[in-house]
Amino acid sequence: MGKLKRLAKKLLAYAGRGFHVPSMNWNDTFESLFERCAADYKAGNFDYNKDYSAEDLALLASVGYKRRELFDFIEDYVDGGVPTPSTALLVAAVRRDYFLVEQGGNASDKEINRDDLPSRDEELDGISYLPRILVKARAKLRGQLDPDTMFSCGGDRNFLSKHGNIAPADFLRHVWASGGNDSKVVAWLKSL
Repeated sequence: MGKLKRLAKKLLAYAGRGFHVPSMNWNDTFESLFERCAADYKAGNFDYNKDYSAEDLALLASVGYKRRELFDFIEDYVDGGVPTPSTALLVAAVRRDYFLVEQGGNASDKEINRDDLPSRDEELDGISYLPRILVKARAKLRGQLDPDTMFSCGGDRNFLSKHGNIAPADFLRHVWASGGNDSKVVAWLKSL
């Protein structure tokens, strides 16, 4: 059975047990939230600790997101033009799928902070920065990044650009599919 079929089967099993699967238009709501928050941030009026409505927080919780995760994408987008809103949505979609399928909709209580990350110059199989982005990607999938650490920050985007111009969401999917086997990610990167 292919991975997509297994994913669909798991989602249906969760729904059959009464597990809440966010509505099929969650992505539209996410995009609207991103646009509204970006406009507020541009106007100097956005504080991620207090400016989300109850509905906003419910949406973020339903996809396994914390308040700061969306804000980091908004901040970088408004200040530098990247990552784009579509990149933020695609990353959120991978996180949402992992949250629903692997975590059964249960948020992790563990956090990975900057001190837990490998150094920027650490290498894996001759690939500098890979150990760091692997830890960040796995923590992003699990919802374990602390509020001061962002997946798809400038350093991550630089790495992904230099190694095949990989979209952040695609990198997350490959890390997830590797099942924790770093050699699979290395082989994939070297094939690009």
